[in-house]
Amino acid sequence: MDKMILGRYIPGNSVIHRLDPRSKLLAMLLFILIIFWANNLITNLLLFSFTLFLVFLSRIPIGFFVKGLKSMLFLVAFTTIFQLVFTTAGTPIFQFSFIHITDIGLGQAGIIFSRFILIIFFSTLLSLTTMPLSLADAVESLLKPFRIFKLPVHEIGLMLSMSLRFVPTLMDDTVRIMNAQRARGVDFGEGNMMQKVKSIIPILIPLFASSFKRADALAIAMEARGYQGGDNRSRYRQLRWKTADSIAILSLFLLGAILFLLKN
Repeated sequence: MDKMILGRYIPGNSVIHRLDPRSKLLAMLLFILIIFWANNLITNLLLFSFTLFLVFLSRIPIGFFVKGLKSMLFLVAFTTIFQLVFTTAGTPIFQFSFIHITDIGLGQAGIIFSRFILIIFFSTLLSLTTMPLSLADAVESLLKPFRIFKLPVHEIGLMLSMSLRFVPTLMDDTVRIMNAQRARGVDFGEGNMMQKVKSIIPILIPLFASSFKRADALAIAMEARGYQGGDNRSRYRQLRWKTADSIAILSLFLLGAILFLLKN
């Protein structure tokens, strides 16, 4: 749980840190779209080079990105192995019982693995270089056109900001509760699957209790300060779109055009 990166922000003054959160959020969406055009070795190497270049520009140690990858390692491994084992099209390379490994399956597994790694790295970069409140403001700003459909844009932004703000707190509470349970003799790694599931209950009950207490305290604090939602609220943090933000978005479009030309 202490490896969770979502919602954590590392202060800095790099080029990536200074970008408008709206441009970084749009870049993330564009990156997820163009990543599906990378279906061969050259396009994947190009995406990896681009992502590592952004990591270099952020001036954040690579260890933070590896830590973010570790928290998703099981999902990445499961999906990759599933794709590798159950793809029957292509020339067989290895076969045992129901396990069929083919050249097409191996290639598809490699592409799926690369996509997971790239998305995790890029989303980790977004999280580490953007304050959660700024990210919520960006979401609210980008959703403004949907007000014509009576979408509660401000309330969505508020919920997102509070969710991102308390993700690291919940993770820290989980680690604290687990350490307290270990001190009382609870072993979370022993026994069969059913015993491991039962060992989670001593974590969930106090975690839910502390979460409800924190939510109640937050509601009382907001009410005591006279909080009222709506479009007439002023903002302390003003979002400003700069030339660097336009360059960042244009670079994603250029990258997408190159991938489109190089894809199979």
